[in-house]
Amino acid sequence: MIGGHLSDPRRAAVENVLAVLAGRSLDRALAKTAIALNERDRALAAELSYGVCRWHRRLDLLVASLLRKPLKAKDRDIKVLLLVGAYQLIYSRVPAHAALSTTVDTCRRLGKAWASKLVNGVLRRLQREYPTLAERVDKDSAVRYAQPDWLYQAIGKAWPERNDSIADALQQRPPMVLRVDRRRISRVEYAQRLVQAGLTGRSHPGVQSALILDQAAAVERLPGFDQGLVSVQDAGAQLAAPYLDLEPGQRVLDACAAPGGKTLAILQQCPDLSVTALDVDEERLSRVDDNLRRAGFSAELHCADAAQTADQPWAERDYDRILVDAPCSATGVLRRHPDIRLLRRVDDIAELGRRQAVILDAMWGLLRPGGRLLYVTCSLLPDENALQIDAFRSRHPQAEAVKLPTPPGCRSGEGVQLLPGTDETDGFFYAALLKPT
Repeated sequence: MIGGHLSDPRRAAVENVLAVLAGRSLDRALAKTAIALNERDRALAAELSYGVCRWHRRLDLLVASLLRKPLKAKDRDIKVLLLVGAYQLIYSRVPAHAALSTTVDTCRRLGKAWASKLVNGVLRRLQREYPTLAERVDKDSAVRYAQPDWLYQAIGKAWPERNDSIADALQQRPPMVLRVDRRRISRVEYAQRLVQAGLTGRSHPGVQSALILDQAAAVERLPGFDQGLVSVQDAGAQLAAPYLDLEPGQRVLDACAAPGGKTLAILQQCPDLSVTALDVDEERLSRVDDNLRRAGFSAELHCADAAQTADQPWAERDYDRILVDAPCSATGVLRRHPDIRLLRRVDDIAELGRRQAVILDAMWGLLRPGGRLLYVTCSLLPDENALQIDAFRSRHPQAEAVKLPTPPGCRSGEGVQLLPGTDETDGFFYAALLKPT
């Protein structure tokens, strides 16, 4: 836990990465340490934390090669501090002399002044020997892209011709993408308003509501954000509402709704709907409410597990449209959530697959004849995507697959897969299923 020198962004970054290594999400860690930081230091702490998580495996091997012996478990903070320093030297815009001096200074702020000489020596050697060290560790492609072996191999098996382009895209900093409420303003008109606000962007070539900003900006700078004129949402995620094929008067269930971006998009695309939104996490469900209120919408919200329908009031009725944004490995959004590569394990995939199947079966029972269920993941793995839909249709042979349009995305079984590095989106899978009348 951070004690003194609360304003040190590098110490905050160490705390954040340690929290991730202990199994907590980076978003939660950032929220906790940001309280003690001013705006500038908060931004730097976030940059360092995201960067170390993004490149953790590669940085860890580079640093380990320069240590005479592994650091003791009680000095794990010093090991992470070395990664923070290495990230600054290799990937950041921080001048080398500043990266070195501030990282060494942080040893004292961690209460471990004895480590100053060690940290200084390791980082200076890294600075001098980096080309040779990099050539050595990068012989392993998984290390070069800082991915765990199981994930690099799984993506390669699923997408052998695009493995390196996907892996490279997952290492890039993601763009900030806006979804324009086109019922209220055209994308062209909103782009003009952005210019007036000193911002620029370009239209996504395959998603009609998406604007990709040339540079990220605080939402306070976005014209009309407080009124819901635009929302921040990856272009791939913006396809959920149009893929639902909404019509006025329908009853819609958003089964795994948090944080609410897709729920709001549904209501904005077709306001004359009765929408029920579920999420198993009460804190995250409150974000759904916040998102809807910002734009002047509301929905019936329930803190509930979509897999458990017994004795639930929302499950006593049927629905014309059901969105199942299923819990998944999130392997398609590694560029936005780099901590996933440290948190996710290969054994998680089978357990997630079982949960996805249970939710699909439960939601199918709530769908009206003639209704459409849209299954979505932000995964790149067929076990959670095309194979999951194949298994569902084997259990429910009456389910009809709807052929969704491409591009963006490519055919994957009965669905559509969007790929980082190809579609200018995060990695998403969509499949639409129709219940016959």
